Amino acid sequence: MRLQNAALGAAGFAAFLALGEAVPRLGLVKEEYFPPTSRIARALADELSDGTFWTALGDTLTGWALGLAIAASAGIVIGVIVSVVPYLREATASTIEFLRPIPSVALIPLAVLLYGSELRSVLLLVVYASFWQVLIQTLYGVQDVDPVADETARSYGLGAWARIRYVLWPTALPYVMTGVRLAAAVALILAITGELVIGAPGLGARIAVAQNSQAVPEMYALIVVTGVLGLLINVGARTVERRALAWHQSVRGEVAV
Repeated sequence: MRLQNAALGAAGFAAFLALGEAVPRLGLVKEEYFPPTSRIARALADELSDGTFWTALGDTLTGWALGLAIAASAGIVIGVIVSVVPYLREATASTIEFLRPIPSVALIPLAVLLYGSELRSVLLLVVYASFWQVLIQTLYGVQDVDPVADETARSYGLGAWARIRYVLWPTALPYVMTGVRLAAAVALILAITGELVIGAPGLGARIAVAQNSQAVPEMYALIVVTGVLGLLINVGARTVERRALAWHQSVRGEVAV
């Protein structure tokens, strides 16, 4: 089944590449706006042989990784504290619902005023956007704890830390891993968006330079890199999720299938 799915995926991707080659060649779109796949591939090869490309890739991954680590840590800790402290969930619910829908891109002027085009501007956007993904999932996970199991742990004399470790955390972990996986994708989007708009070092800034200099094939090649990067991050996040939840029935069911 997996080999069949992989073969179908490869066939679909090959058809997509062929379509990208044929559309401009047939004159359906102008090549100066959408170059054929072969030209984009040559531009991508040139990028991969350029040392500044790898520096930009490292800058993007640095902003992504740092922002995700900060957001995930803060989201898990704050989510657990808000859930276990009496009345704190109700006291913070309105504040969370007010702040959560604010688009991270709306904070770009603030980030520029505070940090200019430095890495910290990108981190501000990445952390803000990713934090809510982890926090909300953590809150849902803690809410799903079986009250009977919690009362049983209390009756056996388990303290607050022991209940968190042996009752709350195993229940909340699937939700937390989902939040981290979603946050990983959001963090990459905001890292590249911040670089593109603010001009912070990274792939986004390199895409903006290619666009402004009319280097269209190079621009599309860099966009392809960001897509591949997002795919790798998603695959990596799912792999980590499966390993961390190998004991969970949902993952065991996937393996069985």
